[in-house]
Formats: sequence, C-alpha cells, structure tokens
Amino acid sequence: MSSGLQRRGELSGRSLTVVLVTCGLSYLFDGYDLVVYGTTLPTLLAEWRVSPAVAGAVGSYALIGMLIGALAVGSVTDLLGRRRVLIGCVTWFSVFTALCAATSSPEAFGALRFLAGLGLGGVLPTLNALTIEYAPPRRRNLVYVSMAVGYPVGGLLAATLAIPLIPASGWQVMYLIGATPLLVVLPLAVRALPESLEYLLARGRTDQARALADRLGVTLEAAEPVAAAAAGGGPKPLFAAGYRAATVLFWLAAFCSLLLVYALNTWLPQLMRQSGYPLGSALSFLLVFNVGAILGLFLGGPAADRFGQRAVTATGFALAGISVALLAFTGSQLALYLLFAVGGYGTVGTQTLLNAFVTGYYPGSARAAGIGWALGVGRLGGILGPFLGGVLLTAGMPLGGIFFVFAAVALAGALLIAAVRPARLPGRVAART
Repeated sequence: MSSGLQRRGELSGRSLTVVLVTCGLSYLFDGYDLVVYGTTLPTLLAEWRVSPAVAGAVGSYALIGMLIGALAVGSVTDLLGRRRVLIGCVTWFSVFTALCAATSSPEAFGALRFLAGLGLGGVLPTLNALTIEYAPPRRRNLVYVSMAVGYPVGGLLAATLAIPLIPASGWQVMYLIGATPLLVVLPLAVRALPESLEYLLARGRTDQARALADRLGVTLEAAEPVAAAAAGGGPKPLFAAGYRAATVLFWLAAFCSLLLVYALNTWLPQLMRQSGYPLGSALSFLLVFNVGAILGLFLGGPAADRFGQRAVTATGFALAGISVALLAFTGSQLALYLLFAVGGYGTVGTQTLLNAFVTGYYPGSARAAGIGWALGVGRLGGILGPFLGGVLLTAGMPLGGIFFVFAAVALAGALLIAAVRPARLPGRVAART
C-alpha cells in the first residue's frame, strides 16, 4: 500500500513538472516577444525612416491582437480545452513572429505583429489556469512564481541576444528566433501536457477526468468545486457583493502595470540612444532592466507570502515610480544600472506578482474570469504604452518629462493596489492580502 502511495506521488510530481516546464517556456517566449520589438526599434527607425509616433503605433499592433486573443480565448477553450488551446496559440504566434523577418515595410510588419498577438493573447490566461489548477495548494505561490519567472527571463534573453546579433546579422534574426517554441515547447506539450481536469468535468466528461486523475496521481475532487468556471469566463461573478470594488481596482492597476511594462520595454533603448549612448550600451540597459525583474521576483515572491500580496505589490509599483523618476536626475552609468534594475522589478516583476494576487483573490468559481478580465483590460494599457511613448518623443518632450509621466503611472498603480481590501463573503475565509 505504501508503494502505491509513493507511486501516485511520483506521477503527480512528474505531471506538475511537465506543466511547469511547458507553461514556463511558453511564458518565456511571451516575455521574449515583449522585449524583441524594443531591441530592434532603433534599427527599424533608421531603416524605415518613420517618426517615433508611427513606430509606437506599429508597436501597439501586437498588443491589439493580444487584447482580442485574450478576450476570445475563453470561448475557444470551451470548445477545445486548455491543452489544445495552449498548443494552438504557441504554434500560431511562433509562425507569425518568424514571418516578421521577411517584411520590408512597417505596414506588413505591423500586420504580422497583430496576427502574432492573437496567439500571444491566448497563451497567458491558459497557462495561468493550468499552472494554478495543478499546483499543490500549500505551494501555489512558489509554483506560480517558478513558472512566471520565465517572463522576465524571456525579456533578458531578447536583450542579451540583441547586443551581438543585430550588428552582426541584422534585426531579422531576432524574429526568426521567435520560432523556437515550435522546436522546444510544441513537442513536449503534444507528448506530455495533460488536459485540464476542470475542463473535462465542466464538459461532462467525468469518466475521462477520473481516468486522467488516476493516471496523474491527483485528487479529482479538488477540481470539482471550480469545474463550473472552466466553461464560463464572464465578468458577472467579479461584481458580486464583496468583490466589485476590488475588481475595478485590479482592472485599473493592470492597466497601469501593462502600460509601464510595454512602454518601457519598447522605448528604453531608443531613449538611452537619444541620451548619447551607443546601441550596445542602450541595449545593455534593457538587459539590466530584465535582470532586475528576475532577481526581484525571487525576493518579492517570498515577501508576498510573509507580508501579504497587497503590501508587496503596492511597494513594487512605488519602487518603479521612484526609480523611473530618478532617471531624470543622474548621469552616472552605475547609478543608471541600479535604477534600471529596480525599475525592472517594479514593472515586470510587479506585473507578475499582480497576476498572482488577482488569481488568488477570487474563489475558484471566478478564478479564470478574474485573471482573464484583469489582463484583458490591462492590455488596453499595453496598447497605449508604446503609442504614448512615441507621441511624447515626437512632440519633443524632454527625456526627464517622459520619465516623470511614466513614474506618475507607477505611483497611481501603487495607490490603486493599496486601496484593495480583503473580500469578506459569508462562508468564505478571506485570502491574505
């Protein structure tokens, strides 16, 4: 009997590893896509000879696609399941990202970035739901952060590769690398990624769900209370008494967070170039920005468990605002590196912590809807971010003024999260915030 229990634990651990690796690698290439346009933007501006406002608009096309993909993915998942949707979305964005390398005009490039964004938009809600479903409840935050660290790692990978590859091989190679998931993620997902038990139960496929649960060594009953949510995804539960105020605050905070993430990752290299730094040095600032996000997550995750997610997430926003504002006052390269590292944690790292906060705030029946709609509204900020940066540059705003605008957005995010209060519903113990 003991050997049987040990075998079930081994299978469960192996399955969790497959989910973590598959979702983490998918998240990594989502993070790669976040940064890749920023790394190529200085070169594209010189080649296309367009204004920063036009380049900012092109940078927003992928975000428009992501918004549509994020809002549509719930309906598609109802029909196909989370496993198939994740596989399909990864294949879709990989193909269209690689095709960007064959373009020679901003119009064609923008169209392909929009199409790639449709797939990218469907990836994040799907991998979030799969990871949280299969994570052991007592280690859910640790498991989530272990998976989500792929996002800044992907950004770091893009910034690191751009420094030697763009001067040597041109900007096109950065988008060809975007096809790597076809070789790395897809085979693993097709062969070993399990389907969502919540989805199977919601579709009435109980026998198949029980067989899968037995094979994986997990408890099926743990999935049953949230099965009804797997087929839904509408916003109505998010506005129930006790949740509606937090829902509005989360949506506004996600708007601020993704505006910062996409604006800064898009425009930091060009802003530093206009400050007099050569392309290699300008890209190194982007690299440090994403290193700061990675290192900060390893501190922010445990801190959230100890001090509460609200306090740590609000502090992250505040650190982003302070560090970005201070960029206007220092000319020391060492100080700039330090501020960029802190700013990377305060933006990219804080976005990851915010995702975990939102996901855990709602009960199981509204979990997928909570994170899906927060990210959907947040994408509006992501769309605005690159465009806003381009408009400010085209209008001739001094770099210090641009940094102050983004710092104000970060401080607004801190205030919004600080205003979130624990949900207090009858029969439910409020999650620690």
